[in-house]
Amino acid sequence: MKKVFPLLFTLSSLLSFSQSTQNIRGRVIDQQSEAPLPGVNVLSLSGQGAVTDPNGYYVLKEVPVGRVSLTFSFIGYKPLRMENLELTASKELIIHAALRENAEQLAEVTVTASQQKERVQNELVNVSGRTFSIEETQRFAGSVQDVSRMASNFAGVQRANDAQNDIVIRGNSPIGLIWRMEGIDIPNPNHFGGYGATGGPVSMLNNNVLANSDFLTAAFPANYGDGLSGVFDLRLRNGNYEKHEFLGQIGFNGLEFGAEGPISREKKSSYLINYRYSTLGIMSAIGIDFGTGAAIPYYQDLNLKLNFPNRKTGNIQVFALGGISSIDFLESETAEGEDGGFYSDGEDLRNRVRTGVAGISHQYFYGKNTYSKVILAATNTTNLVTIDTLNFDGSLVSPKYKQNFTEQNIQAHAFVNHKFSPRHVLRGGGFVTRKIYNLQDSAYIRAEDRYNKIHDQQSTDMLYQPYVNYQYRPTDRWEMNFGLHSMFLASNENYSIEPRFGASYQLTDQSSLNFGYGVHSQIPIPTILYDQIDLPDGTYIRLNEGLPFTRSNHFVIGYDQMMKYRLHFKAEAYYQYITNAIVERTPSSFSSLNAGGFNTGTPDSVTAGGLGYNYGLDLTLEKFMDKGFYFLSTLSIYQSQYQGSDQVWRNTAFNGNVVFNLLGGKEFLLSKRESEKRNTLTVDGKLTTAGGQRYTPIDLAASITEGEAVYETANAFGAQYTPYFRADIRIGFKQGGKKVTQEWAVDIQNVTNQQNPFGQSYNADAQEVETTYQLGIFPMVLYRITF
Repeated sequence: MKKVFPLLFTLSSLLSFSQSTQNIRGRVIDQQSEAPLPGVNVLSLSGQGAVTDPNGYYVLKEVPVGRVSLTFSFIGYKPLRMENLELTASKELIIHAALRENAEQLAEVTVTASQQKERVQNELVNVSGRTFSIEETQRFAGSVQDVSRMASNFAGVQRANDAQNDIVIRGNSPIGLIWRMEGIDIPNPNHFGGYGATGGPVSMLNNNVLANSDFLTAAFPANYGDGLSGVFDLRLRNGNYEKHEFLGQIGFNGLEFGAEGPISREKKSSYLINYRYSTLGIMSAIGIDFGTGAAIPYYQDLNLKLNFPNRKTGNIQVFALGGISSIDFLESETAEGEDGGFYSDGEDLRNRVRTGVAGISHQYFYGKNTYSKVILAATNTTNLVTIDTLNFDGSLVSPKYKQNFTEQNIQAHAFVNHKFSPRHVLRGGGFVTRKIYNLQDSAYIRAEDRYNKIHDQQSTDMLYQPYVNYQYRPTDRWEMNFGLHSMFLASNENYSIEPRFGASYQLTDQSSLNFGYGVHSQIPIPTILYDQIDLPDGTYIRLNEGLPFTRSNHFVIGYDQMMKYRLHFKAEAYYQYITNAIVERTPSSFSSLNAGGFNTGTPDSVTAGGLGYNYGLDLTLEKFMDKGFYFLSTLSIYQSQYQGSDQVWRNTAFNGNVVFNLLGGKEFLLSKRESEKRNTLTVDGKLTTAGGQRYTPIDLAASITEGEAVYETANAFGAQYTPYFRADIRIGFKQGGKKVTQEWAVDIQNVTNQQNPFGQSYNADAQEVETTYQLGIFPMVLYRITF
């Protein structure tokens, strides 16, 4: 390794040249109709200018590299300014913009452009939304280039634990999160994720191929459904339609290679592809412990997008996401005194996960004010698990459990959007999803030398989700979105009608009040909904197939203020009331609202009678990057309670009560003269503190008597660990050249080596309760090259 870094620096010296210029190109469209806007003035503050062509395309040539700012202006539209975009000599910068038409015809005035970074990409969102850039996922300390870990910095969000990237939004279970990509709902896009989960240890979403995307935390508009807590709405960027460009990267997340470029320069069609393979096996071989003991995680993933724009026949896009992962926690192959991993206590566990998404979309314009979009996609997720037990002396391996869960979805999403005028926009559409389940698992009965089936379900179902949204802007200060979403499940004929409403009012040019309300529903997880009991005559019954949707009412009110020096303040108060949560038929503390909180067991007999509520206040103070400096400070104070079938109100598993984040960084320009290479040094840091994780205590006396862990279920989540604290730091060096840009970075997570509790277990040999702790100090390195 000592010879590698000097070699890389020597390579950079040979390939890099003096600071140069680069092109900026992109397309400008109408935000409400998505029609291209010809004649838009595009200006760089360094002096370069351009005007969009009849198809909305522009190119700024020979812009000096570094941090650049762009202004987009067009008669009758609100001007837009984008600041502190990073331009390197080795890669063209592709910037697309959407301008909003003025609702009122005003007299000639001078208007100062604003960046509007606080507004999300989805024009129907008025409240509880945050857009994020890919640079933020690369820059924020502790994010590990993972969009989920990056989002845990936003107000109202708490990560469940260090080992996984589950997202807890305002006290809700992470299972309530909706993952969407390119307009289609997708399965859990994380390696090693359990069936029904929404997170995992490693994301298969590669941030090198993502475009600016949205993260929503409440009262989301009518085009989202089957979720209770929030939405990750992701977009893949289009490849460069003029120039072939390449990327290589090696770090903790893996070894990867990316390529993009034109398929046809004349038609501006492009490709974008990125492949990654895990390098953790190599890290283990050189002695780096990444928290799983002797177990080595292996994974690989692929991200793809093809773009074929055509004004006459419509824009066609093809996209794909795929990942496979495997990890073995083998106590039988662990040397004496060696840790086999988190899950290897006297067991051999083998886990395999396969996930795939493939889709195609077609957007067609019927004139400049109306367009339709149709998206077809197929998704698949497969979880294969086997667990074997060992004798006390480790001499014999006996089967214990095996699982083969597969879920396939064939989904169509179609909608029509019509802009009557800048004041009136109507969108109507819907989702149709064919769900195919093959859920099989069984437990081994040693006395009878056979497996006993737990689930043996082969089911198909149809889910229909029509929606409509009407946007009304009576003036440039008022905006309202009226929406209606519905869900209908064919197998049990359950349905829901869900009104949605969002509004924003501009108090001044720099401040606004926002309000949102929505009814949101979610289908019970398939292992519960389709659970079946085999009868002696060979038939079966399904006691749970009539379960209604879990239902939630969201209320949000917020205040936004843009201030001097690119400071942004945001405050939101919210209340959420949940009904029809799944609980046990006999009185108990069980509730599905705690699913995902290390509480995966489900009773045999359930009903939908549970309740829950969350309320709180989220505060954000953010300085968007200016002169190389940025910071983000968030504070969330909240309460999260639930009621099981025993009618007792308790804390949920996610009721930490408080979360505080402070992160920031500074970019230092090391090259002082234009004749030198553009070299930068970045230093980023993060501090997080939160209320301790809730847990159900272990009854030690009962556990000693039974010889295994016995929990005080009457006191479910009645105990709380000590407050969580973690500090991260990231240091990066970027060397820019005329044709090659290289970056080296080290990200040290939990730099203070804080011992945060992870969970408790009962040690039958020692007859005591033991606490397991989360990851300690954990350094990760990264090398990236673009050319």
